[in-house]
Amino acid sequence: MAEIGGIGCGCRGVSGGNFFFHPVGGRFSLKTCFLQQRTRRNRNFFRNLSIAPSFKRGGRLITKWSSVAGNSPIFSMDAGEKSRSFVLVSSRHKKVPVYVMMPIDTFGIDSSGCPIIKRLKALTVSLKALKLAGVHGVAVEVWWGIVERFSPLEFKWSLYDELFRLVSEAGLKLHVALCFHSNMHLFRGKGGGVSLPLWIREIGDVNKDIYYRDKNGFSNNDYLTLGVDQLPLFGGRTAVQCYEDFMLSFSKNFEPYFGNLIEEISIGLGPSGELRYPAHPLGDGRWTFPGIGEFQCHDKYMMEDLMAVASREGKPQWGSRDLPNAGCYNSFPSEVPFFEEGHDSFLSDYGRFFLEWYSGKLICHADAILAKAADVLRRRQEEEKSSVMLVAKIGGIYWWYKTSSHPAELTAGYYNTALRDGYDPLASVLSRHGAALHIPCLDMADSETPEKYLCSPEGLLKQIHDVSKKRTIQVTGRNTSERFDVVRDGTKANTRELCAAEWGNCKIVYIFQNEREDL
Repeated sequence: MAEIGGIGCGCRGVSGGNFFFHPVGGRFSLKTCFLQQRTRRNRNFFRNLSIAPSFKRGGRLITKWSSVAGNSPIFSMDAGEKSRSFVLVSSRHKKVPVYVMMPIDTFGIDSSGCPIIKRLKALTVSLKALKLAGVHGVAVEVWWGIVERFSPLEFKWSLYDELFRLVSEAGLKLHVALCFHSNMHLFRGKGGGVSLPLWIREIGDVNKDIYYRDKNGFSNNDYLTLGVDQLPLFGGRTAVQCYEDFMLSFSKNFEPYFGNLIEEISIGLGPSGELRYPAHPLGDGRWTFPGIGEFQCHDKYMMEDLMAVASREGKPQWGSRDLPNAGCYNSFPSEVPFFEEGHDSFLSDYGRFFLEWYSGKLICHADAILAKAADVLRRRQEEEKSSVMLVAKIGGIYWWYKTSSHPAELTAGYYNTALRDGYDPLASVLSRHGAALHIPCLDMADSETPEKYLCSPEGLLKQIHDVSKKRTIQVTGRNTSERFDVVRDGTKANTRELCAAEWGNCKIVYIFQNEREDL
């Protein structure tokens, strides 16, 4: 959950300061809360804040959409189907709950190789200080690589039992992020971080094709490729079954907390927990802003699926070759024929086929996992009469947004161009499963991004806003850095926060300790 989102401008979060929100003249202003001197050294334990949203229920959707990815089409809701959103109804005039996110180095590995909570005493003091500061809750990452670390289906929840107990005793609430990715690349050269489960890594040592690969064969072992979603390569289980078993075990172990201590659950859907391909990797020298990135579909399982789909379309030649003229990680759109108009470009029959398949696989991935998560939550909520918000995160790919082809979005898996709304089919799936959509870069303005790279975070956010209204889904988000702007009553508030508050269906997350992650 330490994604950057402000990648192009070199945005950095500023450590220090806990915050709470209160309504001022019909708007939200941000006010600094200074803690006691003895707790200041603990302020870096937490890194972001969120405003709970005000939402409306209901809405009926009638548009259908289909994809060439996978074996079955995805449909949005018809006239007889309603969104199953698990919402927290609030009002702009009520007290706004604030969540503070814990840092990426909360957990460590001891000398015996077992996960531990680091700096436990300081953490306990910080939780109490947050409560005194008016904070509503904390966001905690629940790692697959910690809980099911050593052997398949051996779930060890003791570390989170202890952490959740501390949070509860402090009088705080929880936003839980179920993480099926690794963050070890954040600690490259330093040691530390959380890997995928050790038994998964052992399989990957033998079969590197369980991970994403680029066209040069470089593997990204932070998340399993979509190509293994339905393949029983993990002790007889598919990747989706592994995720489902983890969610079921979590639900069984912590169901007494649902709706009281645990108020929100985000489901990891890709690198950094976001639904996207790792097309813009940071830290290993392959990519730097504002490169367009590379398509990540060259493991053998994705390529086999592409060939099968191409054959069904009657174009087997489309599945047996690399994408022509697609550039490399740090290319600019003007240098790459595929992202310009012409033969074999993104506008050609082949280009449209490939992009539908590539983005469709990503949406099928979200559909499969969110269906499992929504079913688990629905059963628990019906039994306990409690409500938990389900959340799915996407990346904020805002550079080259003003071009016709939107190349950085295409390589990340969002088939969004000047001629096609790539976020609508994604939002349709989220709507059907009652999931809120979470996006970063809410603090960013077009005027503050490099004009020559045709950036438009505001255009991206407006598009997401319009899609959320159409599909009747909640939108949540986060900032990539602290920033304040003077508003009409002389107070200071975040410009994007004010805009989003006026949407009426948005939550903001403030990051004030920003560890850069792969976009």
